[in-house]
Amino acid sequence: MSWSGAFHRHKVGPTRALINGRKSDILLSMNTSIDLPEMKVFTAVVTDGSFTMAAERLGTDKARVSRIIRRMEEKLGAQLLIRSTRRLNVTEVGRDYFERAMSILTAAEAAEAAVAQQSKEPKGLLKITAGSEFGTMVVDKWIAAFLGLAPKVTVEAEYTNRLVDIIHEGFDVAIRVGTLEDSGLSARRLGEVEYGLYAAPSYLGRAGAALTAVRDLKHHDLIMKTMRGRSSWTLINGAHTERVTAAPRCAVNSTIAAKNLALAGLGIAQLPRFMAAPYVADGTLSSVLAGWAEAPAPVHAVFASSRYMDPKVRSFVDYCLRAFKGTVGNAQ
Repeated sequence: MSWSGAFHRHKVGPTRALINGRKSDILLSMNTSIDLPEMKVFTAVVTDGSFTMAAERLGTDKARVSRIIRRMEEKLGAQLLIRSTRRLNVTEVGRDYFERAMSILTAAEAAEAAVAQQSKEPKGLLKITAGSEFGTMVVDKWIAAFLGLAPKVTVEAEYTNRLVDIIHEGFDVAIRVGTLEDSGLSARRLGEVEYGLYAAPSYLGRAGAALTAVRDLKHHDLIMKTMRGRSSWTLINGAHTERVTAAPRCAVNSTIAAKNLALAGLGIAQLPRFMAAPYVADGTLSSVLAGWAEAPAPVHAVFASSRYMDPKVRSFVDYCLRAFKGTVGNAQ
């Protein structure tokens, strides 16, 4: 949302607006202006928990952010934040103001998005978040190709393994792998990631042990992606399920690392089929125990609303759906 747009200032009136009707007597007088840029600064400070981080995200300096917050508190006649040398705390009035400010900013952005839909041309900043590995392996390619089709769009991408709150953190779309939580957000299913078991021919040549059934894995070196120290696979083949619990030779927290170690001949790894496909094609990896793998993981594009989608968001999600079949689906 543009800071200098038509929503820059809006007069409240003719009645007085209650900021915290339950626990505060703070009221905006009929002459008080709602300043959306100020609100955006305040919500950024609360979301980031730091004047410095908020200033970096907003492209300004810490001193200016501090002045804006101080001016807001003077105008409202209430302390919104408690500052100390070690941390920043939000007061009760500040928390209430934050929730209401987020609602106002979201409504303003929805209004701008509704107007923007009339032009249908994707333009402006598109903020995307995705998991670190899927972002690096797949979403990068989607962004590069999409920007070639949408010359008026710029992208800000954040790849992280934490669950991003796209509303409060200001992202337009999240690409998420795995089962979605019930968040009230809109989502579009792009496809699913399928998995398989792979090892380098050099490992298979020297391993010696049989490898014709899942139970044989206990006699092999395994490369496992661990979650909080747990090392196990739940392998499915049709209606059959086998659980593999072992002390792996290599325990890693990265699928890319597991692939690299498998290529080095250190054992058997479970990898996304699209990731392993080029190595199987050139003979540096071989598929083992075909048909046995973890259940496929669904992939979704998640966004705030399907009713008033900005053209750049709609266009990017549409492109991801088409691109998934070429970058992920065809390799499976």
